[in-house]
Amino acid sequence: MESRPGSLPIYLQITELLVRDIAAGRLVDGEKLAPERDMAAELGIAIGTLRKALAELQNRGLLERVQGSGNYIRAVSDPASVYAMFRLELIKGGGLPTAEIIDVSRLDKPKDLPRFGFSPEGHRIRRIRRLSGQVAALEEIWLDGSYAPVIAAEDLSESLYLFYRTRLNLWIVRAEDRIDLDQVPDWAPPEFGQKPGAPIAHVLRTSQSQDGAVAEVSRTWFDHAVARYVSRLR
Repeated sequence: MESRPGSLPIYLQITELLVRDIAAGRLVDGEKLAPERDMAAELGIAIGTLRKALAELQNRGLLERVQGSGNYIRAVSDPASVYAMFRLELIKGGGLPTAEIIDVSRLDKPKDLPRFGFSPEGHRIRRIRRLSGQVAALEEIWLDGSYAPVIAAEDLSESLYLFYRTRLNLWIVRAEDRIDLDQVPDWAPPEFGQKPGAPIAHVLRTSQSQDGAVAEVSRTWFDHAVARYVSRLR
């Protein structure tokens, strides 16, 4: 496992991977994890990195570390996660989300999107999304241009909502998703594995900021053979 520019530190990537496995029910309450050396070897990381991840999990109340016995999952109904609003999971459940930027541009807003924000322009961010390394989705995110004059690709983190909070003082507090059938967009890169124009599952999201304004509209096209959309009601 590696840490690329804009990605979370490796120990937090491991933490988020385990959190998503807990949310998906792949790790259940009371389950004993494998010995730390075995886990570290399986994940391809140093044991010190794994221990930082487990300590973070413990701080969130999701792990009990019993001296001389091992590490035990303490599942909660709604585990805190950087990716709490990312609804795609692998078919088998869970999967660590990562993102690769294709393009970031400031453009006039498309007329076919729902109305959002106050500026006539928006920041268009196109990305490939992977789940534990598997190409799962394409994203096109439009952020209202009033939040920043310029956004550079190298400034973005894999969690855009984390970037919004830490760099733009913008908190996405509510979102509405509409799921339908669409076509693979014409800008889809070859590694997506499906040709432009092919039918594909599609999510249209409108996202509201802390002041109630619609700050962002996004479109996600996901490969149903790799991922599924999951929304859990607690």
